[in-house]
Amino acid sequence: MPYPQFDRTKLILKPLRERKNDLSLDVLIYPDSPYERVAQPDLDTLAQRIVTARRLGAPVILMMGAHVLRRGNSPLLIDLMRRGLITHIAMNGAVPIHDFEFALIGETTESVARYISEGQFGLWKETGQINDAMASAMRDGIGLGEALGRMIETGDFPNKQISILAQGYRLGVPVTIHVCVGQDIIHEHPNLDGAALGASSYADFLVFAEAIRHLEHGVMLNIGTAVMGPEVYLKALAMARNLARQQGQSIAHFTTAVFDLHDLGPDYRVEAPRGTAPYYYRPYKTILVRTVQDGGESFYVQGDHALTVPNLYHRVIEQTAGA
Repeated sequence: MPYPQFDRTKLILKPLRERKNDLSLDVLIYPDSPYERVAQPDLDTLAQRIVTARRLGAPVILMMGAHVLRRGNSPLLIDLMRRGLITHIAMNGAVPIHDFEFALIGETTESVARYISEGQFGLWKETGQINDAMASAMRDGIGLGEALGRMIETGDFPNKQISILAQGYRLGVPVTIHVCVGQDIIHEHPNLDGAALGASSYADFLVFAEAIRHLEHGVMLNIGTAVMGPEVYLKALAMARNLARQQGQSIAHFTTAVFDLHDLGPDYRVEAPRGTAPYYYRPYKTILVRTVQDGGESFYVQGDHALTVPNLYHRVIEQTAGA
């Protein structure tokens, strides 16, 4: 006999207009916004690597968590896509929710403490439209990122110009979404089709793996994602190297970078001892050490994404201007 399952049809979903949000479009950082320049030589080197990779026709892949968007960096990332300086963006499952809500209502981020107490956290009607994009993705044989970008770009979304998904779709830059089942608020909704969720996100994984297949001489940035980023990248790189070896090729000479808040110390290119807390921080051992040990180089940039991402953006633009 099957185990009892929760009946989603009994849930009460409320309209987004009734939700109080913590963030509005005021948080957004634009290319001409003032910013505090920090002295960080690794950012200069990293910017140079990005520009060099693009001159060579190699990819610049950015994996991101939701706080990168919540700290206002969408316009900067969109501008780098528009300039051809970012060739692929990979998101965890939370990023498209904030991107969608910003595009639709110009606000996002509900108070967990407030709404979990009343059992309303995540249960907002309009955000559930993301699940409809999954169904269209499965129907059309495309990934969730492309389907959701298409929905925002072609739909009635007043702020679509600051949607990474919509602009990726318009520019033809792949934006992929890598979900963990049950981890995101839209998984609570009665209209979620688990088969569509799996099919659309797995299609995005294969799109991402194809991008990683071309990583030789490229750059892979992991900004604010401690689980999805290193884990999805690791599996995709294994697949890519498997195929490369069969063809007598290698994927070894590339640059990686992690942007986060943790203090990893000066020796972050050496794996932390097993049994210590840093050993279990996956971006450290996976992205900064193990996957670049055969000829690549890694960088760690510590700080708030509202500071570090604009600093990288402006250094990249300066490198292109000075070319």
